[in-house]
Amino acid sequence: MNGHFAAVGGSNGSPKQYDHGIQVIDEDKQFNTKLNEYLTETHVAEAGFNYHLISVFGSQSTGKSTLLNHLFGTEFSVMSESERRQTTKGIWMSKNKKEGAMADNILVMDVEGTDGRERGEDQDFERKSALFALATSEVLIVNIWEHQVGLYQGANMGLLKTVFEVNLQLFLKDKASQTRSLLFFVIRDHIGVTPLSNLRNTLVQDLTKIWASISKPPGLENSRIDDYFDFAFSALPHKILQPDKFVSEVDVLGKRFTTGHRSTKDQEFVGGVFLPEYHRRIPADGLSVYAEGVWDQIVNNKDLDLPTQQELLAQFRCDEISREVLVGFGLVIAPLEEKQAEATRMGKTSVVLSDLGATGAGAREKCLKAFETQASRYHKGVYTVKRTELETKIDARLKALYQAQLSAAHKAGVAAFSDAVTNAVKAGQKAGGSYEFAEIVDKQKRKTLEIFKKEARSLSIQGVGWSNFKPQYHLFERELDEVSARLRKEEMRRLAIRVERWVKSRLGDAVGLEFNKLGSGRGGSGVPEDAPLGKPPSEKDLWDRIWEVFGVIVKEAEGRFTERAKSFDANEEEVEVGLWRLRRKSWVALRERIDEEVMESNILMKLRENFEDKFRYDEEGVPRIWRPTDDIEGLYTKARESTLTLIPLLSRFRLAETYAPPDLPGFLGAQPAGAEPEDEEDLVPIGGVDEEEGKSLEEEMTVISESKRQDLVVRFKKMADGVYVEAKRSAIGGITQVPLYFYAILLVLGWNEIVMVLRNPFLFLLILVMGGGTYVAYTLNLLGPMMQMANAASNQAVEIGKEKLRDFLENNETARQALAMPATTTKRGENSDSGISMDTLDSRGKRSASSRATPTAADDDDDDGI
Repeated sequence: MNGHFAAVGGSNGSPKQYDHGIQVIDEDKQFNTKLNEYLTETHVAEAGFNYHLISVFGSQSTGKSTLLNHLFGTEFSVMSESERRQTTKGIWMSKNKKEGAMADNILVMDVEGTDGRERGEDQDFERKSALFALATSEVLIVNIWEHQVGLYQGANMGLLKTVFEVNLQLFLKDKASQTRSLLFFVIRDHIGVTPLSNLRNTLVQDLTKIWASISKPPGLENSRIDDYFDFAFSALPHKILQPDKFVSEVDVLGKRFTTGHRSTKDQEFVGGVFLPEYHRRIPADGLSVYAEGVWDQIVNNKDLDLPTQQELLAQFRCDEISREVLVGFGLVIAPLEEKQAEATRMGKTSVVLSDLGATGAGAREKCLKAFETQASRYHKGVYTVKRTELETKIDARLKALYQAQLSAAHKAGVAAFSDAVTNAVKAGQKAGGSYEFAEIVDKQKRKTLEIFKKEARSLSIQGVGWSNFKPQYHLFERELDEVSARLRKEEMRRLAIRVERWVKSRLGDAVGLEFNKLGSGRGGSGVPEDAPLGKPPSEKDLWDRIWEVFGVIVKEAEGRFTERAKSFDANEEEVEVGLWRLRRKSWVALRERIDEEVMESNILMKLRENFEDKFRYDEEGVPRIWRPTDDIEGLYTKARESTLTLIPLLSRFRLAETYAPPDLPGFLGAQPAGAEPEDEEDLVPIGGVDEEEGKSLEEEMTVISESKRQDLVVRFKKMADGVYVEAKRSAIGGITQVPLYFYAILLVLGWNEIVMVLRNPFLFLLILVMGGGTYVAYTLNLLGPMMQMANAASNQAVEIGKEKLRDFLENNETARQALAMPATTTKRGENSDSGISMDTLDSRGKRSASSRATPTAADDDDDDGI
């Protein structure tokens, strides 16, 4: 029986069960306290007043559940066709699943059928469930068969009579405050012989007779059923004999369950059956509490809890007085609520009602005093209950304001504390970094707690227990501790970043210095190639020295980090996590620096330097001057092969002593137990340490891949070959061999001149002076400038000769006629630009381009003639 629904008393309803529905009241009259969870799960609780509640009741086995399932798409259990037994026990609720053509958020209650053999003559639950349905629902669907119309018991007229009477006495105080309901009669298996209008008239007549026969409270003797109920009627064909028509008519019927209104002209329905006056004006999130209260009031009274006239009067008057005094209370509290709402809309987190304590306490005392003065003369029991209800209403509004303001003070205090600590830290950093983080936090925490306590006391309302702010104070203090921990963690992160930058800077210099030593001792240090170790120390123990300096730098960085972390009041776990992160990031920084050093351009340059250091310099570090007799090929081969040994050395990070990678996992250490997931987010996976990376330690220590090694060998050999060819060319073109017989011929042919020079002392002395001067000029590197001066003087002489020749041709008539030159009116010498002087000559003795005037036609003719 509705086993797929969330039942009363069962375990927590699952989302799947809530998707089908929930049992509101079981057969033992127990109310389901998880009704609000169902409304929340189905998103009805957030709808406010935008929901509708429908109930259905009728005789057992009349197809109520079947009607609801077809009409609203619900999944209530239906009676088996092969056996006649009760299928619905208690009251069940499900949300409408056909919201396309209907109103939103329709809640449907399936009420246990009446006149069932299981309960026999016990009609107590039938009456109370029907009364509950009338008290909570906007529309009550009465499901009857066509052949039951006109019957008293078959049409549930006896039950309706009792319900009308109790409903009138218990809930309807006067016409101004009562709410109307709609009785929607759905006549099943209508074969069409009797028109629906006739069936309607019969039912209305029967209901009118029932209303006239019930006992009415004083003042309502002349009330009519039309004052409290509206009626609607619909007929459906036979479900089994006319299944297609039944389904189509049900679809038509479903379209009536929409929002409508009453015509002002004839007071008839316009639109759907949900009129505003039917709604109980209970917000959806309070429906569970409201329904539970209604059921508790119904089920806990004997004989349907018909109260005495005194109690009814007390209930009516107390409710009326309560509404009146709440109006005055609202005039005082409403401005505060509006101010609070405005602050919420503006996103303010500070306290805006600093006088809430005094104002709220005064308004509360005045409201309760007014209620006590007017209502205490009525029934004491009812008065006590209503006073408690009034206090609950007052305190609910005050508590909402109090908690909102206390929450604002809480948020503002946390924000102020965070800002104060951050600003103090920044001020300390600007002052040179001399600040104690733990002292700053402790000072700001005491200050913030004092401010919060002062604000909370001003908000506290005297006379109510819920205004005790001590729990909130402790919660505020705990949150400040959490913020302190977060700020301390952020500060330690910043400290770690500063230390990491320092490590990167030191590693950059240290590693660069070690790599720069490659080849720096090949020739200059005088280490021979056949030394016992085979390689100079600057090459063989390169990785040992890098690992050693790396360890020294990291150890110093750890000391800096640990010493600074003490001022943060950090615990051992936080320091341990920080050191672990520092070691990992330091290794990553070392690998990045090594990768920079072994970039293709850098490594080729280092290999070239290493090769040239061996090839171009001798054992003493003196540059070689290549001669044809030198063993260039042997030196080239030895230097090249020696340099090629550097490539496998640089390919892997290996220690010279063990010829194995350093103990990186041992150096980094295991992950601390206090490490959190966010501590690993920015960490780069390390091969051989992090299993998820999938790389071994050997792969992590590989600096140059095999393909890159081969490419380096090829490119280095091409570069070395170029240096070798350059050396060969220098040796061949540097010195020319003069045959010995040439000196003998020179001596024989120049013997007379030699003797003449030797016999003439003046000529011999002149030669000695010239030779000595030439030697001195050569020694002082003056031969070049002297040759340039001589060349300039000769060029100047040529220019002056040309100038003189031009003047002669221009001034001599005979020469002009012989060359057919035209006569000139201006002498060339008069043009200042054509003059030859030292100022107008360049370094070669020629006129500079800037001093040359634009040549005239005559000049061009003269040049052509010359």
